[in-house]
Amino acid sequence: MNITAVIPCRAGSTRVKNKNFRRFADTNLLEIKVKQAKALGRRGLDIVVNSDSPIAKDIAIANGVRFVERPEYYASSECTNSEYYEHLAGSVDADCIMILQPTAPLIRTETINDCLNVFTSNGPYSHLNSYDSLMTCEYVKKFAWYGGSPMNYDLSNMPNSQDLQPVIMPTFNIMICKVDSLLKAKNVITDRCFFYEVDDLQSIEIDTPLDFEIAEFLYKKIRNEDK
Repeated sequence: MNITAVIPCRAGSTRVKNKNFRRFADTNLLEIKVKQAKALGRRGLDIVVNSDSPIAKDIAIANGVRFVERPEYYASSECTNSEYYEHLAGSVDADCIMILQPTAPLIRTETINDCLNVFTSNGPYSHLNSYDSLMTCEYVKKFAWYGGSPMNYDLSNMPNSQDLQPVIMPTFNIMICKVDSLLKAKNVITDRCFFYEVDDLQSIEIDTPLDFEIAEFLYKKIRNEDK
């Protein structure tokens, strides 16, 4: 199975300015993710940085991975996720695409490798051959409310929080999808999607300035503990 790993990276960020390139624990988010993709040790894995930023191009070249320039529209806020996913699928020459978000620096390398094993039905996952996409997610036991009614509990028989049915929250930190399925669904979450649960730490994604500070603190702490 031919897989291309894409690291998407916009030059602009509406909530955290230059978050992919600004200093993060003596490096930056994009470089962390590029080095992590290379550390997977997967023979034949094509690693691509997809961006509209010349800084991203420099980082890709310096780390020996391919750079593909993202067209202006697909780097704009007007572009929907579905449009961008469809564009990505049409721009790779592979059976499958794996999207690794640089805004998830706390995802472990072994988790990415395990997701690949699940998706390709390798080793202990040989029985899993009916999925055409995979998405990391967090199972959240919270009292959830949507559209004027509770999502996961009965108002007349309110359970204890530990007995709630978990709400599956896609994290979008690791996504793997068959290219033909992505083109058909225009989404990385297809009808036959395997939701791969990750822990609270690996669920962290940087969307706000506070997220950035928390993630950097935790990243430094883990790095120091591993020394």
